[in-house]
Amino acid sequence: MSQNLAQNILEVSHLRCSIAGQQVVEDVSFSVPATGVTAILGRNGVGKTSTLRGILGLIHRRGVVTLAGDRIDSLPTPRIVQRGVGYVPEDREVFARLTVAENLALAERRGNPRREFVDALFPDLVQRRNQMAGTLSGGQQQMVSVARALLNDNRLLLVDEPTKGLAPKIVTEVTDALLEAAKIVPILLVEQNLEVVRRLAQGAIVIGGGRVVHSGVAREILDDDELTRRLLGVHAEVAAPATNGRDDS
Repeated sequence: MSQNLAQNILEVSHLRCSIAGQQVVEDVSFSVPATGVTAILGRNGVGKTSTLRGILGLIHRRGVVTLAGDRIDSLPTPRIVQRGVGYVPEDREVFARLTVAENLALAERRGNPRREFVDALFPDLVQRRNQMAGTLSGGQQQMVSVARALLNDNRLLLVDEPTKGLAPKIVTEVTDALLEAAKIVPILLVEQNLEVVRRLAQGAIVIGGGRVVHSGVAREILDDDELTRRLLGVHAEVAAPATNGRDDS
């Protein structure tokens, strides 16, 4: 294995994904370093979420995906998770009729979960451990979703739109938590909030039309107004999208 490959936790080569027979990812190739945060950027509907779901085997996919040098593209999702890939889905997907504590307990894969680490990141969840997850605000549910992924000793986290629709205060709290998480596990992040990407990501992959159209240092992409406008359809100085009037504080 070359030195470059040894430094990457994930290698994706010619990934193609489809849903109900419709192609949603055309031909995606990229690598994810074994440290820090790598962001997947792009306009709406270009295949960012489908790329994460394809890596995890949640949708039909072809191509080569390796985790720490071992191929995982033929494995079912539970086996990929057992190999150490955590997932924070776009729509949180908490168990509404279970308590916060029960949601977290179900996520534990093996002994020695990082409970103290998670409790320190999300003290609000400690206070609400006996509350039904379905009665939490959207921001609190997102904290549960992130906390479930951080409980285990994962080798990689796939995090999909963690700040979508959240109030600014909760966006900051979730971003702070991911900053701490990135110190112990590499993260592949899909995120539309460019200010969050600025804070979190070292590298960035831009997808357009189901293909990688640009990759490089995240700050270099986001600080280039012409490049940001051409690739993402926004100006470089645009920091964060509107929260759609939601108050998830």
